[in-house]
Amino acid sequence: MTSESAAPTDAHVHWRVHQFHGLRPGPRLLVLGAVHGNETAGTRGIERVVAELDRGAYTIERGCVSFVPVANPLAYARGQRAGERNLNRNLRPSAVPQDFEDRIANLLCPLLDAHDALLDLHSFQGEGEAFVMIGPEDNSGTLEPFARATEETRLARHLGVRRIVDGWLPVYETGVARRRARVPGVGNALDLDPNYGVGTTEYMRARGGYAMTLECGQHLDPLAPEIAYRAIRQALALLGLAAITLDPPRTDHERLRLVDVVDRLHPEDRFVRAWASFDPVAAGEPIAVRHDGRLLAAAADGYVVFPNDKAEPGHEWYYLAQPSGRELG
Repeated sequence: MTSESAAPTDAHVHWRVHQFHGLRPGPRLLVLGAVHGNETAGTRGIERVVAELDRGAYTIERGCVSFVPVANPLAYARGQRAGERNLNRNLRPSAVPQDFEDRIANLLCPLLDAHDALLDLHSFQGEGEAFVMIGPEDNSGTLEPFARATEETRLARHLGVRRIVDGWLPVYETGVARRRARVPGVGNALDLDPNYGVGTTEYMRARGGYAMTLECGQHLDPLAPEIAYRAIRQALALLGLAAITLDPPRTDHERLRLVDVVDRLHPEDRFVRAWASFDPVAAGEPIAVRHDGRLLAAAADGYVVFPNDKAEPGHEWYYLAQPSGRELG
């Protein structure tokens, strides 16, 4: 017997997909919300667009668009980032699923396989400006080979946000190499696996599609759902899926690249001040202090990204970014 106040379990949730097909061939777009359960801006944006489609404000005229308003329903029901683990890490099908997120991955991965493009809608904990994260430039390397950068950057430019960031997977792999070189016992098996850096967008690119993560703003920012909503409509317009006016891209894009990651190694490691994502930092400026008093300073001018004062020892603590010379087309 359970009470209404009991914490939700995987027996109390299901996975819902809204899918709209045009009657002519065209691109296949997937839009995800709440991959992390406490990031609801995308959910609200998706709900608005689905409601507009349901009432006939516009139609999907060609191709296909699929919406998953709540990609991680257990985490969403609990109002927290993860259900049993981070769905946006180590994303791959599992023959023998070990947890709730593995079972979701067995539904999500085939859906990603069936689409050409992914718009994954997120938000973040601290204050800051919305931004979009994209993949690498076209390359034939072994880490993240890619051949659709032109399509990806074109869509990113039309999402309405100013800041465009790349460089995630190479920097994550750098962090993995450092963890392997440290004293055994710091971190866990997943943190030592480069594949743990593979989430929705990396999986999509590996399967031949293109993808981006739109960080719509702070979790509770009332403007974040509006940013998600506008981005979805602009994606539908750009891909020609619906007769929606396509706004011109911004002309003031800031291009940044992640260049390094620093792990927390001890519970008493601390920041010198409260950092927000993309706070600027000058070469030599102190960022954090190790528990033994050793100062961590910026090696060059740049930005602090994803600072996490709740990071566990052996896990990512903060990233560093610098301006990128990448052309966006």
